[in-house]
Amino acid sequence: MATVTPQEYVEEVLKLVESIPEGRVMSYGAIADALAERSGRNSARQVGTIMARHGGGVPWHRVVNSTGRMPPGHEQETRQRLLSEGVPLRGERVDIKRASWQPDF
Repeated sequence: MATVTPQEYVEEVLKLVESIPEGRVMSYGAIADALAERSGRNSARQVGTIMARHGGGVPWHRVVNSTGRMPPGHEQETRQRLLSEGVPLRGERVDIKRASWQPDF
């Protein structure tokens, strides 16, 4: 298992979020899981913190929690962006089963 510096991990998270295709989403936990082997880290909470602090330049609206809940405080903008991309919703949440995406690495 590799170990990366905190800054390298931030860069890995942001790079992965940039690769989420339009119309698809990943959860914080799925991002942490996808990077765990390469980074030596696996914390959904840490991914959330990275997104809150550094995610403004990437498609942050494509990252939701494991139940499809949108980022707190940004629900309206997130919903508009996701709907414009064709992301399926179930009420006020993303339909995770239909919208989830996983990287190929």
